[in-house]
Amino acid sequence: MIACGLDFGTSNSAIGVAHDNMAALAPIEADSTLMPSAVFFDYEAKGRVLFGNDAISAYIGQTEGRLMRALKTILGSPLIEEETVLGSRKVPLTQVVEVFVRHLKHKAEAFAGQEIAAVVHGRPVRFVDDDAAADMRAQSVLETIARRAGFREIVFVYEPIAAAHHYEQTIQREELVLVADIGGGTSDFSVIRLGPQHRGRADRSQDVLATAGVRIGGTDFDTALSLAAVMPLLGLGSELVEKNLPMPNALYHELATWVTINFAYTYTNEREIADLVALACEPGKVERLLTVVRRRLGHRLAFAVEDAKITLSAEDHATVPLAFLEAGLAVTTRRAELHHAIEARMDRLYRTASDCIAAAGLRPAAIDTIFLTGGSSRVPAVRTAIGRAAPAARPAGGSDLLSVAMGLTQMAGLMA
Repeated sequence: MIACGLDFGTSNSAIGVAHDNMAALAPIEADSTLMPSAVFFDYEAKGRVLFGNDAISAYIGQTEGRLMRALKTILGSPLIEEETVLGSRKVPLTQVVEVFVRHLKHKAEAFAGQEIAAVVHGRPVRFVDDDAAADMRAQSVLETIARRAGFREIVFVYEPIAAAHHYEQTIQREELVLVADIGGGTSDFSVIRLGPQHRGRADRSQDVLATAGVRIGGTDFDTALSLAAVMPLLGLGSELVEKNLPMPNALYHELATWVTINFAYTYTNEREIADLVALACEPGKVERLLTVVRRRLGHRLAFAVEDAKITLSAEDHATVPLAFLEAGLAVTTRRAELHHAIEARMDRLYRTASDCIAAAGLRPAAIDTIFLTGGSSRVPAVRTAIGRAAPAARPAGGSDLLSVAMGLTQMAGLMA
C-alpha cells in the first residue's frame, strides 16, 4: 500500500510519499519540496490556475486575475461559508482550497508514479479557540475537501505530534518534550515522551501526555506589524477635518489581514475612500489607500510586511519598500516595534504552553526539551515567550518548515 503525508499550511505546504519502508517529500515546485500556499486565477488566460511561487509571480507581474493566500485560515472562521468572485462567477472558498489540495495530490502521484488514495493529514490542535463544535466542523470540511480531491482513506494527526515523530528520529535517549509548532495561522503544543525505544510505533497515544492550541500565528504577526508600521502611511490614525473624527479603521484591518484582502476590492469602498480624501486632514495618505484599493495592491503590501517580519527575526531593523505604491516611499521598522505590536499574543502563547505542561500533570522543571518548529518560531519574542513556560528545558530545533510534513510522511509509512 502507498500513502502520503499532507501538511497543508497557512503560509506553506508540503506533501510526502511513504512506500516500501521509504518516506520522502515530493518535489512540488521546481526542485523544492515546499510551496507557498497560494493560488492565482488568471483572467487573461481563462481557466489557467497557478500555484505557489508561480501564483505570486503572476500577481506581482500584474497579470489580471485574483491571488488567494492563507486559505487554511478560513477553516476555523465564519469565512468557511463565504464565496469569492472569480471574474464573472462566484466560487465557494472551500472550492479554492480543494483546487490547491488536488494540485498537491497530483504532484505527489507524479513523484510516486501511481495513484495515492490514503493520506495522513495534518491538522492544528485547535482550528477554533474554545469552541469544540466549530473545531469539529472545520475538520469535517477539511475531510470533505480531501475526499473531493480524490483521497479515500484519511487519517488526521495533530501537527505537533507529527513534528515530534520527526524529531524523535534524531535523539539517542528518552526525553520529555514540549513540542511547539508555531505556524502561519495557529500555534500548537504537545507534551510527549520520546526516545529510541518508542520509534516504530504507529499508536503513540500512551506517549502523548497533553496537547493544546491557540489560534495565533505568523499571519497575525503580519497584521500587527502592518497596522503599526505601514497602514499609518495610508491614513490609519489620522483625522477628518470635521470635528477631528478619526479615519474609519475597518478597511485598514481588512487590508492588513491576508485572508480578507480581496474583500476590500469593491466599488463601494473606492467611492467611500474617494469621499474621505476630501474630508481628511492628511489627504495625501488617504489617496495612497485609494491607490491600493483601485490597483489591487493589498497583497503587495502584505508581502512587503511579511518580508520585513522575517528580516526582524535576525536583524534589529528592516525596511519595508513601498515604491510600487509611490515612488521613493518606504518605512523602517524595528524589532522592538514588532514585539510591542504582538505583546498580548506572546502572553497567550506563554499561557497556552504552560497550560499544556500542567495538563500533562508535570511541573515546568520536568520538561527536558522544548522543540520549536514552524516558520514563526524564528521570531525572537516567540522563542522567549515559550521558553518562559519551561525555563530549564534545553531548546532544540530542526527543519522549521518541513518537520511536520516529514513526520506526517513517516507516520503514513507506519500506518500503511
